[in-house]
Amino acid sequence: TPRIFSSGGGTGFIGTALTQLLKGRGHEVTLISRKPGPDRITWEELTTSGLPRCDAAVNLAGENILNPLRRWSAAFQKEVLSSRLETTQTLARAIAKAPQPPQAWVLVTGVAYYQPSPTAEYDEDSPGGDFDFFSNLVTKWEAAARLPGDSTRQVVVRSGIVLGRGGGAIGHMLLPFRLGLGGPIGSGHQFFPWIHIRDLAGILAHALETSHVQGILNGVAPASSTTNAEFARALGAALGRPAFIPLPSAVVQAVFGQERAVMLLEGQKVVPRRTLAAGYEYSFPELGAALKEVIA
Repeated sequence: TPRIFSSGGGTGFIGTALTQLLKGRGHEVTLISRKPGPDRITWEELTTSGLPRCDAAVNLAGENILNPLRRWSAAFQKEVLSSRLETTQTLARAIAKAPQPPQAWVLVTGVAYYQPSPTAEYDEDSPGGDFDFFSNLVTKWEAAARLPGDSTRQVVVRSGIVLGRGGGAIGHMLLPFRLGLGGPIGSGHQFFPWIHIRDLAGILAHALETSHVQGILNGVAPASSTTNAEFARALGAALGRPAFIPLPSAVVQAVFGQERAVMLLEGQKVVPRRTLAAGYEYSFPELGAALKEVIA
């Protein structure tokens, strides 16, 4: 049975979906977590005894940036950075030191790498990663994962906004939309790069299993021209509710702070060119069907 190590967030929203998918495909999955348990090793064990033999490793770590209950303070920014960089570095070091390194090493980062723009279209080769806290975070994060040499295939999936039942972006939105109080955020004209959780897990599994896949893949649906207003309309339609009440920019800035508000008030048009070229077939390429599944 192929063995896969999944770290950080292995029990979170994406980790749970990925673990289920991989087990269903006959893989054995071991989670790296803070607490010991069945099918787990701890970060401490990883540091002291190294990476056990495995076929692949995947890192999904990261403190939720858009947690509205956390003020966007210097301390929280530091937590956001270290929750991503330290776990990634620890795992990358363990892979580099392993006597029989895994065949694949997959990291999930984000489309925050690309600069929000009302006109630009980005694919995996587009420049970015150097204009604000989040884009710099993605650059540092991807650099922390880089391994010397090429005995292990390296893949980075830059994820869009993940839509799925029981978590991700939609968890916070459902209540106002169900009450008929939903609507676009800010102007609504900004692009909304989204992906269904089943496709994000699917792209990760495809990257782990397919020996010719490497480098950057955009983890977004091919419906890349979706705007925030279109998303609000589609979610309202799926719920059978009106979705006209815009969330004013000032409110978003007050709740999330200027720097985080950009992630909601501005967006980027991201195309999964290399993901499609790698042979991945989407389960939910269209927003309407994706939302129907999420709220079913």
